Amino acid sequence: MNDKFKPYVESLEPSLQRLKAMAPVKATDLPKSMPKEGIYLFSKGEVHLYVGRTGRLRQRIHEHCKPSSMHNSAPFALFLALEKTGRTARSYKKEGSRSALVTEPAVREAFILAKTDIRTMDLRWVEETDSLRQALLEIYVSVVLGTLNDFANH
Repeated sequence: MNDKFKPYVESLEPSLQRLKAMAPVKATDLPKSMPKEGIYLFSKGEVHLYVGRTGRLRQRIHEHCKPSSMHNSAPFALFLALEKTGRTARSYKKEGSRSALVTEPAVREAFILAKTDIRTMDLRWVEETDSLRQALLEIYVSVVLGTLNDFANH
């Protein structure tokens, strides 16, 4: 492994362990003091579902479950809604796009319910201010914990 890259890789597992060791909270009950930047993990009990990264942790968490959030700011909820409705085929044409899918009544209803469900999920985070380590950590956590993240190009 390249010597420039190796320190980044070696920093990932300790960060994952700190993330897993955090006592979970709910998105609706965030503490007053929390880091600004880092990665966050939504889980249901021991089942880890989604990991994300951000430079504005508190706001980003709220976006995932705020009733007025649209598909582009609540991708986890959209993913859950599309899974529930069986609309998982990817399309880059207007008629199959995410913005078109959320106008379908079944998807729209499932999307609203998913945002409500996310508010009740366990939530953990770990601070990471270095943008490169943050990106690598998001991928590492997703792979190790088997979360639902989709790293496909858009």
